[in-house]
Amino acid sequence: MVTSMNYPRIVEVKEIVEEVYDVKSIFFSRRGLEKPKAGQFFMIWIPGVDEVPMSVSFIGENELGITVKKVGEATAALHSLSVGDKIGVRGPFGNGFTLSDGDVLVVGGGIGIAPLYPLIMDLLNTTDSITVVLAARTNKMLLFLDKISKILRSECDSLVVVTDDGSAGLRGLASDIAAKLIEEKSYDHIYMCGPEIMMRKIFDKAEEKGIEVQACLERYMKCGIGLCGSCCMGEYLVCKDGPVFNSEILRKLKDEFGVFKRDSSGLPVEFSS
Repeated sequence: MVTSMNYPRIVEVKEIVEEVYDVKSIFFSRRGLEKPKAGQFFMIWIPGVDEVPMSVSFIGENELGITVKKVGEATAALHSLSVGDKIGVRGPFGNGFTLSDGDVLVVGGGIGIAPLYPLIMDLLNTTDSITVVLAARTNKMLLFLDKISKILRSECDSLVVVTDDGSAGLRGLASDIAAKLIEEKSYDHIYMCGPEIMMRKIFDKAEEKGIEVQACLERYMKCGIGLCGSCCMGEYLVCKDGPVFNSEILRKLKDEFGVFKRDSSGLPVEFSS
């Protein structure tokens, strides 16, 4: 079925924020666009260049934002935009996060914190406590550190900063720190986004403890609406059935989740550790 979401809305860039040296947040008006849920994504069209999927990192009543890491031609074009430039936006697409109550653990690795930021904003209204693990390779690559510090509730929430090289917070891998936290405290739910190997390790630990998780996955996408099949994982399509998958579905994807992804031609490519 063809809906209005399948056609790009032309929007004007309202603000650009340089987050870290290779990451920018781009804000635009929500006029004419359905309000997304945390975890959903838009297909962003850069005229004359390409169309790429981008998770929503800021959700306001009148404004939306995406956070872009410069990794290729399309993202480089997004980084070159100026206020007043136009882009096309289709969506929102996919399934977002389902909110939990109780005590929750949120783990964001690198650019993976982007779709988790609006989730944290929502969880402030439903949970007893939130523990956020914010991870990056180095202190220069930590995203949203100040933003998250400001919104967490001082009386019940906590922020655990982790860097691979120890230049900020704890030294180590996010998956190892998260596993230690899971051993030390009883969580009702775990949310995560980041490198898939990281998420697989956390998922396996959560399974040991009987904790339900929701993971936001990234796959190569062409259409964003479930037609091309390029983002398939087992019997599921990440664009349509995801990008957020719960434990029930992840259990069915154990042979693929955190093991391999597919390139633009559909061939499997193993994740490097």
